[in-house]
Amino acid sequence: MRIDLAGKNALVTGSTRGIGHAIAQTLTAAGARLAIVGRDKAKATEVAGQIGNNAQGFGCDVSDVAAVTQLVSDVEAAFGSIDILVNNAGLTRDNLLVRIKDEDWDAVLNANLRGAFAAMRAAARGMMKRRWGRIINIASVVGLTGNKGQANYAASKAGLIGMSKAVAKELASRNVLVNVVAPGFIDTDMTAALAAEARQALSSQIPLERLGSPSDVANAVAFLASDLASYITGQVLVIDGGMVM
Repeated sequence: MRIDLAGKNALVTGSTRGIGHAIAQTLTAAGARLAIVGRDKAKATEVAGQIGNNAQGFGCDVSDVAAVTQLVSDVEAAFGSIDILVNNAGLTRDNLLVRIKDEDWDAVLNANLRGAFAAMRAAARGMMKRRWGRIINIASVVGLTGNKGQANYAASKAGLIGMSKAVAKELASRNVLVNVVAPGFIDTDMTAALAAEARQALSSQIPLERLGSPSDVANAVAFLASDLASYITGQVLVIDGGMVM
């Protein structure tokens, strides 16, 4: 049975590049109409044009609650509804605990956790009325295991997992399903810049002996967004090649 998202409208934050872009492409290929979201509206519009007529670009700073709330309103006005919400946008400002500045803590928590909260709160209302919705939050294995130098990032992703489970319990009776995808090491622009030796060191930690691809994450998101996952909510799907077992 193939994944069929025809007639569904999806909003994917941070979808102008990397994992978010792969998610947008995969959902579009399955038939969904896409709201491509990036901090730079011009870039989002450009990416939407590359994807095709079934996509539209929107600009938003996801760390700004008012901006996120307005984004949801704008997408609903343009598309008529938001059926699938993927909170993918985020950032890192890594440092050891004693060196993390207050502004770096706030920036990471605001973008990675508070922004997702605002989007879920705004989009859930329409989903509850229609008694159908899919919310997929992109966390990280770091939210499960922690990582040196990433106290702020790990806190944001662990918080995203906890929030998702709580909201999954709240919305289940309205057939709005909330799940988390937690990627491990994925081959993106960031990892592509690593030296061959560093990439090999990463791969050696993974039983499948390779970094994941953005499409590995995107395919999992598409599954959770579809009716194939209609009895799954409040779960964390780890996409890491077996690194965390």
